[in-house]
Amino acid sequence: MADGGEIFVVSGAGRGHLQPCAELCNHLISRNYHTTLVIPSSSSSSFTQNPLAKILQLTASPGPPNPGPDPLRYQATQDLHDHLASLSDIPDAPLPLCAIVDFQMGWTKEVFWRFQVPVIGFFTFGASAASMEWGAWKVGVGDIRPDELRPIPGLPDHMALSVADLKRRPAGPPRGVPNRPPGGGGGGKGRSGGGGPPKPGDRPPWVPEIEGSMALMFNTCDFIDRAFIDYMKDQMGMPVWGVGPLLPETYWNRNPNPNPNRPVEENQRQSNYTEDDVVQWLDSKPRGSVLYVAFGSEVGPNAEEYPQLASALEESTRPFIWVIQTGVGGGYNPDGLESRVGERGLIICGWAPQLLILSHQSTGGFLSHCGWNSTVEAVCRGVPILGWPMRGDQYCNAKLVQKHLKVGYGVCGSFEELVKKEDILKGIERLMGDEDMKRRALEIGRKFEDGFPASSAAALDDFVDFIRPKTSLQV
Repeated sequence: MADGGEIFVVSGAGRGHLQPCAELCNHLISRNYHTTLVIPSSSSSSFTQNPLAKILQLTASPGPPNPGPDPLRYQATQDLHDHLASLSDIPDAPLPLCAIVDFQMGWTKEVFWRFQVPVIGFFTFGASAASMEWGAWKVGVGDIRPDELRPIPGLPDHMALSVADLKRRPAGPPRGVPNRPPGGGGGGKGRSGGGGPPKPGDRPPWVPEIEGSMALMFNTCDFIDRAFIDYMKDQMGMPVWGVGPLLPETYWNRNPNPNPNRPVEENQRQSNYTEDDVVQWLDSKPRGSVLYVAFGSEVGPNAEEYPQLASALEESTRPFIWVIQTGVGGGYNPDGLESRVGERGLIICGWAPQLLILSHQSTGGFLSHCGWNSTVEAVCRGVPILGWPMRGDQYCNAKLVQKHLKVGYGVCGSFEELVKKEDILKGIERLMGDEDMKRRALEIGRKFEDGFPASSAAALDDFVDFIRPKTSLQV
């Protein structure tokens, strides 16, 4: 195998950051590059990872910087500096060709620059969300009128902003859930200087994190995001590549085979059902009839909204799988719901085999928070989405699904207030009863039947061509 050199990939904390960064390493390794995956020490290294990739754990688990002295940040900076210094002390050993830095870890670029290692900014979410945030800032949406649609020059007209797009649910985690650092899994983003999430139309928090980058990468592909990739390239004045969706290799296998004898507790995943239990339940349901309800591992409805969701699922006649993550929502218990709905519902407490569920022919809709990983998993499997965004880029992802890809609806018109049972019930019936939308979603899913997108593979090749001449700049 030819040795193309070494590339560092720096990941933020949370599964929504670790997974795409690990998969990016795998793609680079397949192109004959050595990789070092840099992760915060609080992040588990038990996720699937190519054994050829090295892992560097930083002592601290830094998020966006806090005002005043930050001893954890200082130690993490020192860890990275010492590691690079040790490489520079090895005779004839070249430093990394570049560092691909997750926007959440933008502070590390200063360390790489000390060693003349160029930096590529990496977004673990889509170009559409970054474009909408940047565009909203540039057009100044703070004074938008209630009856106005404000277009963003350079973006499709159907992505014009309205007052409803700027509404956000009340701040704070669901009751019973400890505060989490900003910018956690699923691409959620906090304000760089602390103090909570930015308001729509403010300068995006990732802007200072990518300043000084020589190029940008997005965890997306041409078919989903081409117009937005082009917009970011024009606005940023540098190369921009869509190199995703960076999902596990097993995702691109169109026929995932569950092991009926393997409990889901493997790899520290706890659940009340095995994969085989889930498959048997899905096999018993008509094609396209099941609504899958899941909000990821770090967000969920407010405590007042959980009973509203439970009532809507009970009143609906649609078969459903509802995943309730341990710890999210204060460990909400839909007391007696499973016995009242009988075989029509399957309530999974803990980890769920999401890929398996979205890949099954009985699954006809996905009630989702629109985290980027969940969004692309559903879109590429041809499953329409009922969006219930909770924070950060999720609002933009929901708009992409509804207005650009046209494979989903919102669970309600505005997320400024709590979501009610009537909203959820109406949204379920609208999504699950729209056969035209289901057909559109399936048509999109078929475009990904051949596996990892060819446009993204070509973008990775372009990146390799771009970074290879920079070897002469290394010290």
